[in-house]
Amino acid sequence: MEILGETVTGHERPGMPDLLEEVARRCRERGVACPSRASVYAALPRLAGHLYRPSDLPPAVQEALYNLAPDVPVPGRQVAFYCFNYGSVPAVCFAAGLPWLDLYQAAYMRGFRPKSRGLLEAVCRVRRI
Repeated sequence: MEILGETVTGHERPGMPDLLEEVARRCRERGVACPSRASVYAALPRLAGHLYRPSDLPPAVQEALYNLAPDVPVPGRQVAFYCFNYGSVPAVCFAAGLPWLDLYQAAYMRGFRPKSRGLLEAVCRVRRI
């Protein structure tokens, strides 16, 4: 999982053949068994994504994260969830520009309002996530 986590930290989603090739290369270098394609897909929603401090985020995003402490690291998927569900237009715009893994993982979260989920799905479709 560590190797996969290192490989998917980019801003845009890599193609699955490229991702699998890179994971296989890194596994060979370290002498560990390479995960299957199914294992990679199953691991993506559970990987440790990016962490954000609410105090470092724009004011509109801080307002969307209204019930979180300002100095506690927040996973990117939760930032996306709060921005799409409770945020203003600037907060939603910020969330739409988050790294692909944060949006991908947010799409697996429960509790989205229907219109908010639709907006997240539209962003994911446009960014090919």
